[in-house]
Amino acid sequence: MNTTTRSQFFRGVRDLLPILLGVMPFGLIYGIAAVNAGIPPLQAFLMSSVVFSGSAQFAATQLIANGALATVVIFSIIVVNLRHVMYSATISPHFKGMTIGWKTFLSYLLTDEAFAMTVTRFNEEPEMPHKNWYFLGAGMALWVTWQASTAVGVFAGGQVPANWSLDFTIALTFLALSVPSIRDRSTAVAAVVGGVAAVLLRGMPFQLGLVTAAILGIAAGYGVDRWTR
Repeated sequence: MNTTTRSQFFRGVRDLLPILLGVMPFGLIYGIAAVNAGIPPLQAFLMSSVVFSGSAQFAATQLIANGALATVVIFSIIVVNLRHVMYSATISPHFKGMTIGWKTFLSYLLTDEAFAMTVTRFNEEPEMPHKNWYFLGAGMALWVTWQASTAVGVFAGGQVPANWSLDFTIALTFLALSVPSIRDRSTAVAAVVGGVAAVLLRGMPFQLGLVTAAILGIAAGYGVDRWTR
């Protein structure tokens, strides 16, 4: 790894550092919730490595706590993570020419936070060299933080006072990711429509509300963009 790729890797790490402050309590809350749902500590921790998706892990934890069938849990995880298809379609043009090995590993590291940060940076610097190393740095910084915070929640979460109410940090994390992406009228409309739809559709079965809201937000933003042009 030469100096250029190394600098891009650590640049990705540095850019994601502010977001990690919100990810840590998110992982801590998941660890506590998973253990309280009756999931064995080791399995709760390994879920963070295998699934590596906070929203899917929370959905699975809730279903397991309610005694849902394994097939329902797996199906719900797949549905909740459908948004990654949209993420992949958006970010894939930046990785043209990459080997299958690179694409496979980077797809594993694709998360809401890493996607939002890297796409914002790529749009600001379309000719950025070694984009794969930048994404690797951002993704690995998030992965390490998620594993560590999950481990603390799973194995030591019982020591955290309930009156800390750490769950509010989840909303703050996503707000910090979303606001910088609102650049014009179309992205503002997409954000408003998607946000309102997510609230109104939160009762949909199989966690389909989030995916539906995302599609509605994208459609609204695309429509406004076409209309203004």
